[in-house]
Amino acid sequence: MKLQVQQLKPSAILPKYAHEDDAGLDLFSVENIEIPPGKSHLVRTGIAIALPPNTEAQVRPRSGLALKHQITVLNSPGTIDGGYRGEIGVILINHGNTSFQVQIGMKIAQMVISPIVRVEVEAVEQLNSTFMGL
Repeated sequence: MKLQVQQLKPSAILPKYAHEDDAGLDLFSVENIEIPPGKSHLVRTGIAIALPPNTEAQVRPRSGLALKHQITVLNSPGTIDGGYRGEIGVILINHGNTSFQVQIGMKIAQMVISPIVRVEVEAVEQLNSTFMGL
């Protein structure tokens, strides 16, 4: 399966897997930003993508940033729909007590490509019961 990626800035780094069995592709910053404690910022990646048919991309936090610096993705997971062609931005939030410096080329999040299932919505009078029902 191919993921088409457009580099919108010369400094943009293509998403890539760090290891062969990773689920997520690393996303990289194209700008230097300071995120003060308790604040969030939209960090640009300098790329746009065209997803394969019947897929979505989920933008998720990097566990190392969360553990070491209390930096995470605010709207986790962020969903990128198949028709979106704009620049991918990652909303990072600083839950720590000190400012965090995002550097150009820094891994800021991971992107997981997943299949989607479309459903037909049906209104019913009552749902079938299960052991977890009310």
